[in-house]
Amino acid sequence: MRKLMRIVLLALAGVVMALAFTLASFAQDRPTKAKVVYLDQGWSQEDRLRYYYTSQGSAAVSYDIFLNLEAANNQRLFRADENLAKYGFVPQPADPKYNPDGLPIGITNTVVADGRWKGKWVGLSCAACHNGQIEHKGTKISISGGNNTTLDVHAFIEGLDETLAATAADPQKFARLAENLGQRDDVGKEALRKRLKEEAAAVHGYRGILAVTPTVVGPGRMDALRLIHNQVQSRWLDIPQNWVAPIAPVKPSFVWNIPQSAWAQWSGVLFDPILRNQGESLGVFARMDLTSETPKLGLFDSTVDLQGQIASEALLRKLAPPQWPESVLGKIDREKAAKGAQLFVQNCAGCHSTWPHRWSEPKKQGKRFIENAIVSVDVIGTDPGQFSSPQFENNPTVKTGRMSEYLPAPDTGAAIAPPPVVFQAIQRGIFDKAVAKLKLSDEELVSAHGYRASYPEPSEPIPAIGYKANPAEGMWASPPFLHNGSVPNLYELLLPDNERSKTFFIGREFDPVKVGVDTSGKSGKFLFDTSLVGNSNAGHSFENRPTGKGVIGRLLTEDERWALVEYMKSIPNQSRQIAPFGGPKDPIRAWQDKTFFHVKNPGTYNGAPQLSPASTTKTALAQESINPGEIVTFRRD
Repeated sequence: MRKLMRIVLLALAGVVMALAFTLASFAQDRPTKAKVVYLDQGWSQEDRLRYYYTSQGSAAVSYDIFLNLEAANNQRLFRADENLAKYGFVPQPADPKYNPDGLPIGITNTVVADGRWKGKWVGLSCAACHNGQIEHKGTKISISGGNNTTLDVHAFIEGLDETLAATAADPQKFARLAENLGQRDDVGKEALRKRLKEEAAAVHGYRGILAVTPTVVGPGRMDALRLIHNQVQSRWLDIPQNWVAPIAPVKPSFVWNIPQSAWAQWSGVLFDPILRNQGESLGVFARMDLTSETPKLGLFDSTVDLQGQIASEALLRKLAPPQWPESVLGKIDREKAAKGAQLFVQNCAGCHSTWPHRWSEPKKQGKRFIENAIVSVDVIGTDPGQFSSPQFENNPTVKTGRMSEYLPAPDTGAAIAPPPVVFQAIQRGIFDKAVAKLKLSDEELVSAHGYRASYPEPSEPIPAIGYKANPAEGMWASPPFLHNGSVPNLYELLLPDNERSKTFFIGREFDPVKVGVDTSGKSGKFLFDTSLVGNSNAGHSFENRPTGKGVIGRLLTEDERWALVEYMKSIPNQSRQIAPFGGPKDPIRAWQDKTFFHVKNPGTYNGAPQLSPASTTKTALAQESINPGEIVTFRRD
């Protein structure tokens, strides 16, 4: 008996040892939870959470359905962290106040209090695209207000579409969804089925019609302007013929210093922050009525959340650019950075401002704004695809539908009108109805408009067709570079454009040497091909030939390139370097700075507006104003 007991004990010991070995091996194979580093950008943790989860009015799918959807090919939840992380969303722990259901950054709960869309919806917040995270050797660095290089919006929509379709078609999946939502009788199940099918059809239409692209866009990019146009002037205006192909994807810009800047987008399209942000929300699943007979009957109703957009903009006003974390990414060579600073002044500063920045002439209540160059596409030479979008079309090319009678003269009553004219009528109708509910004071409304001219006030001048040169601080944290993300790192951005990578992988790992994305294919398998439509990496080139037509500076030596890269890592040179909203007490006046691109090149800013026939003279460069009654349009010559 003792012998038998000894044998049993030895066998059990062997099993325990084998199990321990197996568990140890499994633990080694499992990815360790990466450390997350938050840089000091002037925000508290509560500020970050408010930014992550403040709704802008996006209402894609019912909130309860989204929380309980199973993935298309298994019974695991579609909203599970490991699934949404595949699309580039950044997981975030639950928070009882801002994120009770533990959704990733940028997926938020939109609550509609009344009307036809009353209820809770899931949608995208500003942070889905305009909040970054870079990774290096197991450490994740959160970049508040950065660009989300990993988020593949098109892939996410495809996944959501397949999930909704599978749930609607599979009786067992639907039964589990109904059970989880407490719908156990036939009436409740039928109502749920109807709701599910309607939402599945809408997402399928977005994927299969509105967002169809000729090439795979990949992570960190979308053709925002055309997607907004398709949502507004094709889907909700209910005129399929107004659809255009999204062929010019861009990366979302970082948003620190944006409220302080004269222009926010890649191009000089719109400076009014509340109208700009409202327009963006119309493209990311805000719901709207553009077909009812009158506003009293529902025309211009929407789910747009202006209060949330104002709150997010207020947060951005106190956001600082991120400082290079030397403890994670490596020490900065200060001697080399000092040489790079001199080179930056000589070769870059005329377009890209740096602390303490160049400031505009006073706007409302004396507020000033950071001036950065908007360089003509003919000069900068980068991919021009964005400027063939409807937002830059002056010819009457879209059907106006229900908007016909709401168009300004001379297009009032027209069946076909220029796309910007139709869009502005829609935008203003929705804005007027939404803002009326807020009962803002005069001061609050002026602040919401960013202390800039707003309709029906005379417009401010618009630069020539071109791309904005962003402020340089913190730019190191926003690869890949150029507006369309076609250059993988800062080093290649300083090369002659014909020496840049023609194809490269977009990895999740950060490259602290060349300052960009990992291009090896080890941390990301999407292959960026610069030969495809919308993907050109030409322009912004440094060569020994005359500037213009894509050449912006002289050929740099290898040492000069590395010095400039080191300098870009070194700015900002302190944490919490927040540009004062409205400008400093003693500003550097951009229009008196002889090194400023638009001062060195007269006619590239105020020369853009076409004045009314009654006007015979243009305003002086330093005035930054237009006479009342003058019509501002984009020049295409």
